[in-house]
Amino acid sequence: MASDPDVTSPGLALSGYTARIPEGRMWVFGETEITYISTIDDDEAESRLDVFFSFDVPAVFVSKAQSVPAFLIEAATRHGVPVLRTHRTTKELYQLIKPFLERALAPSTALHGSLASVYGVGLLFVGDSGVGKSECVLDLVERGHRLVADDVVLVTREGNDVIMGRGHELQGHHMEIRGIGIIDVKALFGVRAIRRQKRIEVVVNLEIWSQDREYSRTGLEDDFQDILGVRTPRVTVPLNPGKNVTVIAEVVAMNHLLKYSGVNSAADFDKKVRDYLEQDYE
Repeated sequence: MASDPDVTSPGLALSGYTARIPEGRMWVFGETEITYISTIDDDEAESRLDVFFSFDVPAVFVSKAQSVPAFLIEAATRHGVPVLRTHRTTKELYQLIKPFLERALAPSTALHGSLASVYGVGLLFVGDSGVGKSECVLDLVERGHRLVADDVVLVTREGNDVIMGRGHELQGHHMEIRGIGIIDVKALFGVRAIRRQKRIEVVVNLEIWSQDREYSRTGLEDDFQDILGVRTPRVTVPLNPGKNVTVIAEVVAMNHLLKYSGVNSAADFDKKVRDYLEQDYE
C-alpha cells in the first residue's frame, strides 16, 4: 500500500543503484525508462528489475501507452506489483496523480466540535458536550455566516501548515439542536449558508466560566492548540448568563484578520501605554 505521496521515475534504480529507494512510493516508467531497459540484455534487465521490485513498491505506471517488455511484467508479477498503463504523457500523469495522492495520504483525524466560516475565517468551536457550540454556530448562520460541519469535523493536513476541516459525507450540513432535534441548514437557510470545507484558522474553546481560573484580559498572551502537528491559534471564551457569544465569535474572526494583515491591537495598545508611562517618568 502506498505511504509516500510523491511519485517519481526510477532513474538510477534501473542502473543498479538501489541504496536510496524510498519505501511505499509509486513509480512512473516514461519513454526514457522503457527505452533504457530495452537496450539492456533481457536477463540483466530482469535481474535489475527483480532487485527494484523487491523493495516496497505499491505499483508502477507506464505512460504514453507504451509496449511493456515481457521481462518487466514477469519481474513485477513475481513480487506482486501491479503494472498500470495509461495513454497520458509522463507530465500529465504526474499532474493528475500527485495531487490525488497528497490528499489521499494526508494526515487526518476527527475532532468533536463545530466548524464555521466567519468573515472568511475558519473558526473551530470546541468545548464540553452541551456547552452551546451548535447553538452559537446556528446563530452565526442566521447572521449570514456559513456552516462547514457540526458535531464531527474531519480534519486533514495539507502541506506543512494548512489544516482543512469538513463534515462527513453522510452527515452533510445537518445540525443537532437540543430541544428541536436534527435540522438541515441548507434546506432552512439556502446554499449560501454552507461550505463544503474550510481551513481551520482559529480554535474557539467555549467553557463555563469558573472563578478559579484565570482568563486572558489583554490578549497579549498567545495560546495555541496542536492539530496534526500544526500550531493553531486558540481563544478561550468563558460563558456566563447574558454573554453574546455570537458577537464575540465575529470579533475573534475580525481580530484574526487584523493580525494576519500585521495589526495587533493588544500589542499596539500595550506599546502606547508603555511609551506614555516612560514619557511621564522623564
